Amino acid sequence: MIKQESFTGTTPLEAMQRAKEKLGDNAQIVTTKQIREKTLNQSPLYEIIVAVEVSDEAPQTRQEASVNDIKRKIQAYTRNSPTQSNFNKSNYQRSNLSSANDEDVSLNISKVAKEIRQIANIPETNTPDYTKELSDIRKQILQMNKNLSILADSVWNSKIEEINIVIPPEFASIYKQAKESGMKPQHLEQIMTATIENMPTTMKSDPTAVKRYFYSFLRRLLPCRKENINLKKRKIIMLVGPTGVGKTTTLSKLAYKFAHGDGTRYKTGLITLDSYRIGAVEQLFQYASIMNLQIIEVLNPDEFGSAIKQYYDKDLILIDTVGSSQYDQKSLEKLSEFLKASEEDVDVSLVLSAGSKIEDLLEIYENYSFLKIDSLIITKFDETKIFGNVFSLIYETKTPVSYFSIGQNVPEDIMEADEDYLIKCILEGFDAHQKGISDGSSQ
Repeated sequence: MIKQESFTGTTPLEAMQRAKEKLGDNAQIVTTKQIREKTLNQSPLYEIIVAVEVSDEAPQTRQEASVNDIKRKIQAYTRNSPTQSNFNKSNYQRSNLSSANDEDVSLNISKVAKEIRQIANIPETNTPDYTKELSDIRKQILQMNKNLSILADSVWNSKIEEINIVIPPEFASIYKQAKESGMKPQHLEQIMTATIENMPTTMKSDPTAVKRYFYSFLRRLLPCRKENINLKKRKIIMLVGPTGVGKTTTLSKLAYKFAHGDGTRYKTGLITLDSYRIGAVEQLFQYASIMNLQIIEVLNPDEFGSAIKQYYDKDLILIDTVGSSQYDQKSLEKLSEFLKASEEDVDVSLVLSAGSKIEDLLEIYENYSFLKIDSLIITKFDETKIFGNVFSLIYETKTPVSYFSIGQNVPEDIMEADEDYLIKCILEGFDAHQKGISDGSSQ
């Protein structure tokens, strides 16, 4: 069976390279045409149609085939292979052997003892119960480890300059984890005080119970917002934030999620106000073309209002904006002019990088707050190992977070904000974040 497919590129050669990446060297060009001329603001765009002979495959619905094809095209365009966690087989085997040895040690010793008895002709009735003795020893060792852990946590500088409360030994471990996460000292003091005062007395002597209670307490302090698209009322989401936090990439991920994702698929339109970064604009136009989504480039507030009206038939409008420093008051005021010109209820999402210092995050939020921020989107989870700053931002601003961008791959590396996931990142570190991805936490 002969299959035909189209590919685009800034040159015919680039389009052909993309075709070969997907279809192999057997792909043959059928037609070539220029679909966009070169201008001062954008590169030319060429489209080629190639043909290739393919074998019959299992039947697939037209919609499923289309969505899968879109996803493959996006991945080919980004040319970024998904990051795979390095799996050390030898370490895994050693770990399993260690676990197996712990579980089977009493059985192995019993077998050896039985063989010795047979060689020495010692009656079994006089043999001590090694299994019971080993079990008792193991229980004692576990208790000793628990006591040593408490003792180790309690041996620290009694003068804690950052906070004004006494931390009981059973709370020392969880305090250290929270402190090392980068959480603001004032926030940590407030949370530790509330935990110590409100935790039931019966639980305070057990470090495991302390940790479980602390997790539960933090969970209630992290407002997360699930995006709700009402098919009866169009929703408009504008992404704002500093330069370099990943607004365009995040918008592309959201566009795929809503237009072609596994859940309800919404009629989605895109608008870009970022006409300054030619590369970013071209990238967004390319993603829109691959996803079969309409995109409008807007240069001034009057055009913005008109663009909104053109999307009268859409369920969702996603708006990309130019990155603005929190100190560039003129650019920020222009964003406000765009919002006023829309004459619509626009949901403003402030996009911030997880790798920024808490002082910078709070300053950015403060300078953007006049835009009436509705939610936060936290990006670049894969570029940091501490997340207490993200907690302090959400805790202090009381602004819900809607999405986490957990990698560079489009369209898959984005997930709805989840309290448990963030708490694991805060208190268990980057390894827990990576484990969350491999366990399927991303959506």
